[in-house]
Amino acid sequence: MNLEKYAQILKSEDSYSSPQKKRVLAEILPGWPTLVYYVMLVDHILRDSLMARIGKYDQERWRWSSFEIVKIIESAGGRLNVSGLTHVSENKGPVVYVSNHMSMIDTFIIPSILLSFSKLTFVAKEELLDFPVLGSIMKAIKPITVSRKSPREDLFKVLSDGEEYIKMGYSVVIFPQATRSAVFNPVSFNSLGVKLARRAGVPVVPVALKTDYQGNGRLIKDMGPVDPDKTIFVEFGKPLGVKGNGSETHRIIVEFIINNLKKWGVTVEEGYV
Repeated sequence: MNLEKYAQILKSEDSYSSPQKKRVLAEILPGWPTLVYYVMLVDHILRDSLMARIGKYDQERWRWSSFEIVKIIESAGGRLNVSGLTHVSENKGPVVYVSNHMSMIDTFIIPSILLSFSKLTFVAKEELLDFPVLGSIMKAIKPITVSRKSPREDLFKVLSDGEEYIKMGYSVVIFPQATRSAVFNPVSFNSLGVKLARRAGVPVVPVALKTDYQGNGRLIKDMGPVDPDKTIFVEFGKPLGVKGNGSETHRIIVEFIINNLKKWGVTVEEGYV
């Protein structure tokens, strides 16, 4: 399958599921999927970093790159299951996507989906721009960066920069959790995305992710083992208008994420919603 066929499925269907493949080597050699995944991923990222450094990493390259990572995941025995795509295709303008954040795969695969519909940017930690190799790619996609040192300053920056991006036709992806986690804590899930949508006057779309196919590593957090027995799930909810102070919209988003995570067998901590 090539990029255009993949985009055609995303635009014309409500869901996408990875094709079933035999996993003979994965069953014989338990560490094989992890080896295949990282060898292909590191090579891919190095090539992308070079393209970014010479100024040839734009939104279309980003879309192609993200799709290539989907193919890498599938080559390493992973399976992607995306649903609720009609809630993406029905949007006639930019929106704010609000999602839980489980692993590094989140930012790898989401662009392959959303860039098929509109221009895109993320809210990301400022420190990611200084990472070796990955930093040049992050700079090229021009995310909205936050320091996470001053909540007040971060709020102002996301609202002001986010509104400007939305005016230019970009949708914005926000992960309101403080850090990636395989366990969802609704208390730590802030309402920043709802605040941005209210200020910019655009809908907010809830997104539920289960991406523990790639686990966190002991020595390097971003390089844990992969488990092909764990399907990657992405589900988009209905676009929501923000009314009043947005508290009800935030509650609906959190409930949407919780309900899907529980359906997929993910642990959800008890907390006020």
